[in-house]
Amino acid sequence: MMQVVLTTQEIIPHMQQILVLYNQTVLPPMSDHSNRPYVTLVSEVTIDGKLTVTRGASSKLLMQFMSHEAEVLLHQIRAESDAIMVGANTIRIDDSFLTVRHVPGKNPIRVIPTSKADISPDAHVLSPDAPTIIAVSARAEKDKCEALAEKGAHIEVCGDDLVDLHVLMKLLYEKYAIHTLMIEGGSTLNGHMFQENLIDELVLIHLPFIAGGEDTPSLVTGLHPREVTDLLKLELTSHYLAGDNLITKWRVIKT
Repeated sequence: MMQVVLTTQEIIPHMQQILVLYNQTVLPPMSDHSNRPYVTLVSEVTIDGKLTVTRGASSKLLMQFMSHEAEVLLHQIRAESDAIMVGANTIRIDDSFLTVRHVPGKNPIRVIPTSKADISPDAHVLSPDAPTIIAVSARAEKDKCEALAEKGAHIEVCGDDLVDLHVLMKLLYEKYAIHTLMIEGGSTLNGHMFQENLIDELVLIHLPFIAGGEDTPSLVTGLHPREVTDLLKLELTSHYLAGDNLITKWRVIKT
């Protein structure tokens, strides 16, 4: 796949200012734990917090309306991250390469947690553009793991029945020297990461749509608060426009 790289001078007007705004609010790449990466969740969301038009639809349907400035910002964050992680269902639906375009920079290591190794050996995420780590559980079928390994993937067992995200984070930090990790969804993975208190900050790209729909995936699913005290608390650290899109940055307040 051909990658388009723009020099600083070629980035459209105001892009440098946007990147300055982003970089001025970047928190130090260190987490509360000494054995895991600093984790940033980055996502486009509709006004009502949805990730796509309807369940099972690709997020690319909405991302095509993202301004070029916001798209450049997204790829800038990719370029500054050691690794990028998405869920297996996101790979099945979007089949993305998860590489850096539009800005200079190295492609991040790609990380896909999938307990049963349910990734097609033909998925774009297994392209030779960057290393790919597939985190599986001990119950993943051997032939599926071998098929993925033959395509160049690094297979890592990180749990018995399900992928243990704490084990995975420690492995990424200690074995692969991944100190900054970007997450691009989907909603199930986002929920699991929040449940395990493994997300440090969020960068949201707001799109001017309302999707509605009770079964349309939201930014986070799987959390079941019973009281106000159960809600996740965040602090707004920055907000600005990237083209027509509002960008908000949030720090997760640890409890």
